[in-house]
Amino acid sequence: MVGVTIKRTPLHAIHARLGAKLVPFGGYEMPVSYPAGITAEHKAVREAVGVFDVSHMGEFEVTGPDRNAFVQRVTCNDVGALRPGQAQYTALLTEQGTFLDDCVVYRFDDRVMMVVNAANIGKDWEHVVAHKRGANVRLKNVSDETGLLAVQGPRAEALIAPLTSLGVAMIPYYHFAPGKVAGVECFLSRTGYTGEDGFELYCRGADLERLWQALVGPGRGEPCGLGARDTLRLEAGYPLYGNDIDDTVTPFEAGLGWIVKLEKGADFVGLAALKRQRLEGVERRLVGFRVSEPKSVARHGYGVYLDGRQVDVVRSGTVTPTTNAAIGMTYLPRQEAQPGARFEIDVRGKRVAAEVVKLPFVPRRTRR
Repeated sequence: MVGVTIKRTPLHAIHARLGAKLVPFGGYEMPVSYPAGITAEHKAVREAVGVFDVSHMGEFEVTGPDRNAFVQRVTCNDVGALRPGQAQYTALLTEQGTFLDDCVVYRFDDRVMMVVNAANIGKDWEHVVAHKRGANVRLKNVSDETGLLAVQGPRAEALIAPLTSLGVAMIPYYHFAPGKVAGVECFLSRTGYTGEDGFELYCRGADLERLWQALVGPGRGEPCGLGARDTLRLEAGYPLYGNDIDDTVTPFEAGLGWIVKLEKGADFVGLAALKRQRLEGVERRLVGFRVSEPKSVARHGYGVYLDGRQVDVVRSGTVTPTTNAAIGMTYLPRQEAQPGARFEIDVRGKRVAAEVVKLPFVPRRTRR
């Protein structure tokens, strides 16, 4: 596209040397897979440990006396319920109560950090700045100077523990701690997007290569790309912005009502619309499905039909390594959004049967 600059993470040269297949994603050139392939990378995370460069994600810092109250107004979950050292899954919403983006909020002693999706950094930043409205806060977009690695899998803790004095075994799920890992100043968060136990490590972009070299290689973590990240998150039933959630979908429709705190005491963006929807009920719900017909794969954008009428499209869909089946997610009318319900998907001109199954497709093994 003319005039569009594709960014690169600080590890771009390393990915190229490793033979990664690099593709445009969210404004960045990112590794979708390495020579071992998506299936091998997926299995590494399920069985051992994989390391993802996710430095394309966006980070906004909020400081100043009104920081917590400000983030309460622009996100739907309850920041007031967090103590310093805790993180929270939440969302930025439109006035209609639909997703501008989903995000993670980190509460520090002196600041709040919001982590947003790479493709949405520009619009999210405009949204946050537009809602400042006299709040005594300082907003800083630190996306370009922040590096981020996701270390995921049952051996993630064993890989990181010898490299730090933080005592990673004592960090609960959705908590974080600042310190050094492999000599690099960072903060380490027990979070992730794979359904496995693991950590996300935030550091200065200039220090990212040192951290990567300590974590990736023979006897350490397997380098993993966006392809495995997608199959892992789908099996875990985690929504992807732009596919399963977007600005036409509310948290209640997406099965994410638990991140909406209507009574938190803050007039947050989208509150009135979500109060109405809570009273009236939703007309559709996000469901997981399994394709019934062998060798038929339902992919993103394929039509979804109920009683001969199109009701949606496949939001996410592929064959994943752990399920060894064609699975996906779509929206169905509320009364049909129950396990066992059957519908059809138009797979390249042929209607194939699919059945609603309970999410997640693969049990999550995150540390509770």
